[in-house]
Amino acid sequence: QVQLVESGGGLVQAGGSLRLSCAASGIIFSTYRMGWHRQGPGKQRELVATITNGGSTDYSDSVKGRFTISRDNTKNTVYLQMNSLKPEDTAVYYCNAQKSTRQYWGQGTQVTVSS
Repeated sequence: QVQLVESGGGLVQAGGSLRLSCAASGIIFSTYRMGWHRQGPGKQRELVATITNGGSTDYSDSVKGRFTISRDNTKNTVYLQMNSLKPEDTAVYYCNAQKSTRQYWGQGTQVTVSS
């Protein structure tokens, strides 16, 4: 059974930082492309950042330069370091694992940024 379990969300003031973690089980983690997506209040889910199994990263323009995605294949975990947070970053953040036609999602973790 595949499980993606996010943690690290919470309430932070604008300008602050948070680090999200996503622990994966039930998959060969090192072979999956991992990503973080988010869904703000009244908004569509959007892609935030991805990291390939080879370590290449990509970011949405809205977070480029502020967020960093990384992975530790020895711990089957992907991280999202979020700095210089803004109120518009408030959302539920979801972890995603993708390989070919297979795709799995975590349950999400809430991030709230106060102004």
